[in-house]
Formats: sequence, C-alpha cells, structure tokens
Amino acid sequence: MIYWDIFLAFFIPGILGYGGGPASIPLVENEVVDRYEWMTVNEFSEMIALANGLPGPIATKMAGYIGYEQGGILGSIIGVFATVAPSLILMIVLLSLLMKFKSSPRVKKMTNLVKPTIAVLLGVMTWGFISNSYEGIGWLQTILIAAAAFVLLEKMKVHPVYVIGGALVYGAVFLA
Repeated sequence: MIYWDIFLAFFIPGILGYGGGPASIPLVENEVVDRYEWMTVNEFSEMIALANGLPGPIATKMAGYIGYEQGGILGSIIGVFATVAPSLILMIVLLSLLMKFKSSPRVKKMTNLVKPTIAVLLGVMTWGFISNSYEGIGWLQTILIAAAAFVLLEKMKVHPVYVIGGALVYGAVFLA
C-alpha cells in the first residue's frame, strides 16, 4: 500500500504542476505533509533547501528522497517514475499521433513552420550566451574559446564532452 501512496503522491502533482518542478513543490508539500503526514513542514522545508543545493530537477530529487524515506530503494524508484510518468505518457501519445499522421500535408507544413522557429530560438540563445560571455570575460577570451571549440569540434572531430570539459578547465584555471 505504501508504494501506491508514493506513486499517487508524486503522480498527481506531476499532472497538475504545470511549469515544472518549482510549480509542483506546493502540490508535493500538500501530499507529503498534509495528506500522508510523512514529514512535518519543517522537515519538508529542510529537504527543499538540500534539494535546491544539488544539481538536477527539483521534482525528481524530492521524489527520490521522500520515496526512499518511505519505501526504501523501491519507493525511491516509484517516486521518481511517478514524477516523470505524466510527461512520459503525454510524449508517447503525442509522438504516436505525430507518427500516425506524419505523411499528412498539414503535419509536414507544421514541421516546416516549426524548424525556422527553433533555429531563431537557438540563435537568440546563442547570442545571449555570447553577450554574457563578453560581459564576464571580454571579447578576446570569448573569441578564443569559440574558435578553439570550432576547430576541435568541426575540424579535429573531438567529442563535445572533452571540448566542454576543456573549456571548464580553461575557465577555472585562467579566468577564475
């Protein structure tokens, strides 16, 4: 029964918490503190503070921690699964619909309209990164890192993980 309760405690906020993890925190608090009484308000706030200090999505960290506290490793797995299940189910349903109608002229037109939008959004994001980089380290360092990354990725075919790691090390050693 505890596993079903863990599932419901995180599945319901996953459905109703539009906007991601931060939007679902009050919903999870309602389930965990008020409905099931697994934690006090103070314990919940301490868990949120700890979860915010760790990398990754807040909702899955909450689900993993609370699930583990209530049901061990299996409870943790169920909590995390229940958190991502609504998005997963919706993605599968929408993808199956898209695949079913992929040869439809309307779907092709929609895809053709979405591609330039994504390109523009990526361009705006890139410009934001460049602007922030300029403000933080200046044009010379920004151009140096960008040129080195281009050569390593496009000409020497170095895996992106190593290029990102190298840029992080460069920044930590020379720019800190």
